[in-house]
Amino acid sequence: MKKIALISLLSPLSTLLSPTTGAYAQTGQPYIHDPSTIAECEGKYYTYGTGGGGLISDDGWNWYGIADKLQLGKRAAQVRPGGGAAPDVMKIGDRYLCIYGATGGGLGGGHNGRILTMWNKTLDPASPDFKWSEAVEVCASDGMEDQDAIDPGLLLDPTTGRLWASYGTYFGTIRLIELDPTTGFRMKGNVEKDIAIDCEATDLLYRDGWYYLLGTHGTCCDGVNSTYNIVVGRSKSVEGPYLDNVGRDMFHGGGKMVIAAGDRVCGPGHFGRTIIDDGVEIMSCHYEADFERSGRSVLGIRPLLWKNGWPVAGERFKGGTFEIESERRGYSLELAVDFVRLQQERQRFWQIDPNEPLKPIANQKLEDVIATWPKGDIPTRCGDYMFRPHQRWTITPAEGKGGYLGGPYYKITIEGTDRALAATASLEVTTVAAYTGADEQLWRIEQLTDGTFRLMPKIIPGKEGINRHYCLYSAGDSTPTLARYDFNSDNSKWNFRDH
Repeated sequence: MKKIALISLLSPLSTLLSPTTGAYAQTGQPYIHDPSTIAECEGKYYTYGTGGGGLISDDGWNWYGIADKLQLGKRAAQVRPGGGAAPDVMKIGDRYLCIYGATGGGLGGGHNGRILTMWNKTLDPASPDFKWSEAVEVCASDGMEDQDAIDPGLLLDPTTGRLWASYGTYFGTIRLIELDPTTGFRMKGNVEKDIAIDCEATDLLYRDGWYYLLGTHGTCCDGVNSTYNIVVGRSKSVEGPYLDNVGRDMFHGGGKMVIAAGDRVCGPGHFGRTIIDDGVEIMSCHYEADFERSGRSVLGIRPLLWKNGWPVAGERFKGGTFEIESERRGYSLELAVDFVRLQQERQRFWQIDPNEPLKPIANQKLEDVIATWPKGDIPTRCGDYMFRPHQRWTITPAEGKGGYLGGPYYKITIEGTDRALAATASLEVTTVAAYTGADEQLWRIEQLTDGTFRLMPKIIPGKEGINRHYCLYSAGDSTPTLARYDFNSDNSKWNFRDH
């Protein structure tokens, strides 16, 4: 289970899909089952899974087992003591709260489960402050009732400061309890409430006046034959009822689809939401089987979109060759070069002979115009898209250059050339004659919650550190520049068109 985490720093387009390769999937060793919320601690990312242990990443793209990465040896058990199943982790104040299920879920043949919580000041096992508190039980199931205390998820309500946990499996109901956000203990006098059936691995989130209950539906733990998928209902009250998009209560089996099998992975389960920036969100999960990785269970990260008030997984951006179109005006990003006219045998429209054979007109070719372009840096501008070579951009992952939470860095070049888009120290965008892999030529591409995209250079020359503020920006109608990202301005947003 996972919960919303704030990390600082399309409708899905079928044209963004291309054959799957390792360059487009989480790299390293992202093997995990039932991952927790992706939590940030001291510049690194962590997620924890069933059976103890977890994954760590320096950049959000390359993932490794915590114990292996930090060479903990016999101290590996300290990463997340207690083992158990499906933990969730959330930062509250200056501490991290972990909640997890011990036994239950049919493990060991029974459904007598226990949910426990524990605290730590840090998630870094190398820190002198790293020490988990003694785990305390917050709820349990006796193995006889129609309920199974396993698979917990956390919600810290941003409107009230109250802390909630949902838990349960297909064996009976999904339940809701309230915890003390200061101690992690069960609130005194709190009585659990049944809120859903026919799912497990639930998660709660709050957005724009609505509480959302996300549940994992289908079968798990059967590799490429697993049918796990994630569904959602919403309510104006954290205690429900949670209804789907056609008004069916999740307590009666309702649920709107958020993500299912596709893109050579199947069995998505254990939803988690991470807010990266205003209008920039990702969802995490595990896939029961990645067809490209021997059918192993792996960490999945996808853009999280919001359509008519409902969450839906975006597609993994895989690059390709596109027009890069401004949401501001619909103009195309292009090289600032002379417009070369296409030759056409023209007829006056009132003199057209309908019996004359049609002759397709070929697109302008790069070799027909490249000699007219300057040899050095060429600035960019925006203009009407006309199928011209100076308007066609090829976007590919930059091999060996790392990434960010949800994607690799990309290089952006004019189709058929090595001419690359780059940031300048004066907060402008230009193209250099040849891609060198310099940081100012690397681009972070993220799909926003409304389906558009933002493009951010990895660094701004002359400025220290990774760029987390400046994006490709349309100033007016025809001037691409770099400016502070603003989700409320269409100047910050772009689309990729495959014409």
